[in-house]
Amino acid sequence: QVQLVESGGGLVQPGGSLRLSCAASGGIFTINTMGWYRQAPGKERELVAQITNSENTNYADSVKGRFTISRQKNKNTIDLQMNSLRPEDTAVYYCNAEVVPLLPGGTVGTEKRSWGQGTQVTVSS
Repeated sequence: QVQLVESGGGLVQPGGSLRLSCAASGGIFTINTMGWYRQAPGKERELVAQITNSENTNYADSVKGRFTISRQKNKNTIDLQMNSLRPEDTAVYYCNAEVVPLLPGGTVGTEKRSWGQGTQVTVSS
């Protein structure tokens, strides 16, 4: 079973930086797009940034120029470098991956979206 484990959240002052990481493990054949979403209290979950297997990236307008998503060489781990953080960046950040699973017996399954448990990012003085 595929698991996504996030790390790196915490409390930071406005203008500060944090780096989030997400590692996928389990029965994985390949992962297509991976990304980060966030959900603030009382708001809907929104896309922050995503990166494809060929390292094409897409960012929400609100984080362009401040956040950078990258994918490690093993392709199953992504990082989100967050600079110039603002109070409005406060949210629970969730890792997401479009996983093609490797099933018992060696067959390849159908692509499925997997989610991490979420990590809290709080920007406050």
